[in-house]
Amino acid sequence: QVQLVESGGGLVQAGGSLRLSCATSISMFTINAMGWYRQAPGKQRELVAVITRRGSPNYADSVKGRFTISRDNAKNTVYLQMNSLKPEDTAVYYCNANIISGDAYWGQGTQVTVSS
Repeated sequence: QVQLVESGGGLVQAGGSLRLSCATSISMFTINAMGWYRQAPGKQRELVAVITRRGSPNYADSVKGRFTISRDNAKNTVYLQMNSLKPEDTAVYYCNANIISGDAYWGQGTQVTVSS
């Protein structure tokens, strides 16, 4: 069973920063892509950022230039550095892993709240 454990959420003022972490229970080399999604109250879950096995990142337009996704293969961990946070970034952030078997897994989510 693949497990994803997120951490790093919290309450921050607008303009502040947070770093989310997602630790996996399997080797990163068995994962095709890992991503961060978020879901705000009353809204659909949306993609924030994704990083491929080769390390290529892609971002939602709303976070480009502010968020950075990275991976540490030795620690089986993916990070999301979030800078210049805005109140509209408030959401539950979920880690996602698409592994080479074709299966996808989700973490339990971590709350990010940005106050104005």
